Amino acid sequence: MSNEISPAFDAIITALKEEKVIAYPTEAVFGLGCDPDSENAVQELLALKNRSWEKGLILIADNYERLCPYIDDEQLSDIQKETIFSSWPGPVTWVIPAKKTTPKWLTGKFSTLAVRVTTHPLVKQLCSGYEKPLVSTSANLSGLEPCRSVEEVRQQFGNRVPILVGEVGGRKNPSEIRDALTGKLYRQG
Repeated sequence: MSNEISPAFDAIITALKEEKVIAYPTEAVFGLGCDPDSENAVQELLALKNRSWEKGLILIADNYERLCPYIDDEQLSDIQKETIFSSWPGPVTWVIPAKKTTPKWLTGKFSTLAVRVTTHPLVKQLCSGYEKPLVSTSANLSGLEPCRSVEEVRQQFGNRVPILVGEVGGRKNPSEIRDALTGKLYRQG
């Protein structure tokens, strides 16, 4: 596989730089994402989903280092970090204390942030090419099932979001969500 970025991939990177919401395949479903540092893009994503800002969002990345500007991992013990790292890359999202500088449009009403290091090759390439993590929430309109194909994204969103064309991974369920401090399970994977 060549390291050359395709024109379509380059267009998705450009859309992110222009503070647009994009759709992209993940391990189980298509995700909607945007630049986590763009309040305008996050507000557009929340409006598309009809989702309250208070719920907070997930950041997805190709490696742990990209998440560090947003999380306060000094609050984690070595054992807690070991548990997190043993599940990554993979389908486990961890809720970790957020840095005080992390925007409320990401954390919602919480002092924590949900983060995940992905195994999906296209998402890894996207985060690497953009040099940032992405906001990640399932691509679906409120009340509808999450999209699992480009066609389903187009049916639900029309031309409102650029789509990174690709296949979702083989997982049936979205990522498991756990609390990094307590290990509590919030969502079964």
